[in-house]
Amino acid sequence: MTRTLLVLAVMIGVAPAAWADDAAGDAQHGAKLFAADGCYQCHGYVGQGSIRTGPALAPAVIPMSAFTAQLRKPMDKMPAYTEVVLSAGDIADIYAYLKSLPKPPNPADVALLQN
Repeated sequence: MTRTLLVLAVMIGVAPAAWADDAAGDAQHGAKLFAADGCYQCHGYVGQGSIRTGPALAPAVIPMSAFTAQLRKPMDKMPAYTEVVLSAGDIADIYAYLKSLPKPPNPADVALLQN
């Protein structure tokens, strides 16, 4: 888990221009795969993550190449998703789903959170 957090911290520091290797995908199909293949169990239904189960995947999505590499040969306790389980198209769809998720609202703009 520590190694994954270190890698993600390094990736977050990468300039957004370096994240331009997005692949086109079907976000609706990706949402179905995200649930059907169990991604939500560790990363939450909207990729919010948890300190105990898995890192956040959205709204700041890592580059597609790093995303695919982590799925194929995971660093920590995550199971590997081989081509038999997820095709390259399926990965692109899941990636598109994660990229489609909106950023959460600014807490300062949520009336319920104000004094």
